[in-house]
Amino acid sequence: MARTSGPETREKLIRAAEELFASRGVDGAQLRDITRLAGQANPSAVQYHFGSRAGLLDAVMAGRQERTERVLRALPREADEDVRTLVTALVTAEASELRTDRGRRCLRVSAQLSHESGVRTGAPHPTLAGTAYWALIERIAARLADGGLPGPLLRERLDLALTVVGAAFADRARQYLDGVEPLIDEPLFLADLVETTTALLGAPRPRGA
Repeated sequence: MARTSGPETREKLIRAAEELFASRGVDGAQLRDITRLAGQANPSAVQYHFGSRAGLLDAVMAGRQERTERVLRALPREADEDVRTLVTALVTAEASELRTDRGRRCLRVSAQLSHESGVRTGAPHPTLAGTAYWALIERIAARLADGGLPGPLLRERLDLALTVVGAAFADRARQYLDGVEPLIDEPLFLADLVETTTALLGAPRPRGA
């Protein structure tokens, strides 16, 4: 068995957590199974390296966020951004995770945490604070505010849109991991997701709101 110290062990635990959080669920995966899959004899390996299950989950999401950040920062920023342009950037960044099995597993994990982003409160989760991803979310929110959506409805709608995007990518990732042939090819899937999400965000304001 491997030692329970050092960066290699930490990385093995993160990889094992990605796999089991994706397949069994964030709440369903057992720490002992993660430790075993990582090849660690010490049952306290997760606590040693991450402090808790939550700390391990944050490490998984931080790695996923780091990859997404690289994509977002490489995208050109247009001077006159509308909602569709911003949603396209969001979908493009998320789609980069479909390229690898690791990214696909992380898409399945992050979809389970969509309501923890901080969109509803306006206070980002610590792993999102100061990121290009959160700045993109704020720019989308600003465009929605320009359209006259009141604050609570705006946050609710934006949170719903991000949940839809996350669920769509998680299901696409599941199909890839399971070897299932998708109904439509990836370019069409991404284009349709952009249009669907843009339409959701631009839906008419409900009567009485």
